[in-house]
Amino acid sequence: MQNVRNYYEILGVDKNAPSNEIKRAYRTLAIKYHPDRNLGNKAAEEKFKDINEAYEVLSDQTRRVQYDQSISRKNFINKAGSFGNFGRNNRAGSRNGSTDRSRVRVSTQDYRPGTTKRERVVSSPRTQRRDIEAKLTLGLDEAYRGGKRKIRLEDGRSLEVDMPSGMVNAQRIRLKGQGIEGGDLYLKITVARHPFFEIQGANIYCQIPVTPTEAILGSAIEVPTIDGLVKVSVPNGVRSGQRLRLANKGYFDKSGVRGDQLVEIQIVTPKEITPEEKELYEKLKELEQFNPRQNIIKNF
Repeated sequence: MQNVRNYYEILGVDKNAPSNEIKRAYRTLAIKYHPDRNLGNKAAEEKFKDINEAYEVLSDQTRRVQYDQSISRKNFINKAGSFGNFGRNNRAGSRNGSTDRSRVRVSTQDYRPGTTKRERVVSSPRTQRRDIEAKLTLGLDEAYRGGKRKIRLEDGRSLEVDMPSGMVNAQRIRLKGQGIEGGDLYLKITVARHPFFEIQGANIYCQIPVTPTEAILGSAIEVPTIDGLVKVSVPNGVRSGQRLRLANKGYFDKSGVRGDQLVEIQIVTPKEITPEEKELYEKLKELEQFNPRQNIIKNF
């Protein structure tokens, strides 16, 4: 039976951990092992793949239930099989005298009249030309910019690949002559989840926190994009959840057309304030005429 990986152990959470704890653990590990922070680190890249694989299953309630059931079946079969296999292996050993048949040599004998027998060596057929495929996970920044990237294949070979810019999920890159016996190698690209940006088609989505003062009075703030920081004007009276659109700051679709960046405003109140700030807020409260509950109260 195929081994079932322990996704809870990969994320460092308990089997009964709630979804918000799983999400928090994923974000912490994703930032730590993200390819953009560990360029050329193969171990970090493999760890990042494991983290994403685990989160994709455990963040989906249906898939998580199915995964938990598969673990339970595996544990049951392993316990039962350990006794059954023990008996079978011992019986096989008694019949054969040994459980290892890997040393048996197969040869053919050529008998001809008037000659002694000669052993004829049968050579294995020549390996045929064959295309192969390998998976490559890239960070969003690396997929966007492209450039040279060193990769190691399962057969131990190392290659330096000149990656194009604007790569998308499931894209395949052909490396001519790098397969088996002159065949081609196809790299299947996976663009890893980013801890801040979220790809939505050709658009990039993110959330930006602003203070109540910035939201009420309006302000110019710096917003991260995959091109770097840009100045964005937040209109006065902006609402929490309202989205601002940054034209041509998104990602690429399969035809190479670039989308926009969608910036969702999140108004965040401070947990602690200074005595001076408290005094000003109290004065503002006395002067404030806006009542967001006014229409609700009229209906009761």
